[in-house]
Amino acid sequence: MGVKGFVEGGIASIIAGCSTHPLDLIKVRMQLQGESAAPKAELHNLRPALAFQTTTSQGARGLPLPPARVGPITVGVRIVQQEGVAALFSGVSATVLRQTLYSTTRMGLYDILKKKWTDPGTGTLPLASKIGAGLTAGAIGAAVGNPADVAMVRMQADGRLPSAQRRNYRSVGDAIGRMVREEGVTSLWRGSALTVNRAMLVTASQLASYDQIKEAILANGVMKDGLGTHVTASFAAGFVAAVASNPVDVIKTRVMNMKVEPGRPPPYSGAMDCFLKTVRSEGPMALYKGFIPTISRQGPFTIVLFVTLEQVRKLLKDF
Repeated sequence: MGVKGFVEGGIASIIAGCSTHPLDLIKVRMQLQGESAAPKAELHNLRPALAFQTTTSQGARGLPLPPARVGPITVGVRIVQQEGVAALFSGVSATVLRQTLYSTTRMGLYDILKKKWTDPGTGTLPLASKIGAGLTAGAIGAAVGNPADVAMVRMQADGRLPSAQRRNYRSVGDAIGRMVREEGVTSLWRGSALTVNRAMLVTASQLASYDQIKEAILANGVMKDGLGTHVTASFAAGFVAAVASNPVDVIKTRVMNMKVEPGRPPPYSGAMDCFLKTVRSEGPMALYKGFIPTISRQGPFTIVLFVTLEQVRKLLKDF
């Protein structure tokens, strides 16, 4: 029964991850907008979030103003125009590996913990226990899948760089191999603390809220157990997960994507340094950059994930 949960969760996660990959790529590109707008040496003196906008091309101290931020549709159109339609699936091999490692682990562990902690007498599991199972499963899954996560972020972000600065990874295997050779094995777990924190938030909010909302719908007789119930509970769970995880996701994306040059200090010394620099230079709402594509991706991802999961469970119910 334990292995079955991993298989079911893995199949559903890979299908959901691949089908929503373009939305995830757009989200990553938006989260990196404005990151390099100001020279590092002047970063701590700038407070553009509080400054008055001017019509000139230069701001205070003669520094260039950050480029205008654009929405998800514009970002998607620019990717297609500048890099081609295939660019929307940049890093999809890393997505497959990430879902195989991370999501398979978290879905399987959550299923095991949920069954173990369910009251045998009533057959129910309190919301607090569901959240606890999600936090535990998410943390372990993220630790296992972090190398694929780093590779995926870099491959998705590569197209925004000038040609001379691109990493040009051919596949997730090439990305992981080059990271080990050029930056050391520890680079595979860069931002792992953020990955674990985000995964705990996503898993706890996504899986626990799906189960809780689905149970409430069925208990109150709003709908029968079918596609309508699964879609409704999935979309609600996706929204909860997006709101809870977006700030951590922005910092994670930037830390994972940063380029460390030999002999020079890294752009960010850690997650807290990245958080402070982001808020100081771009304002608190920068933590919700890419929220529209995040919810646009989390909604369909969660729907595809759980609808597929329910169907896979029916197919494998006799095994």
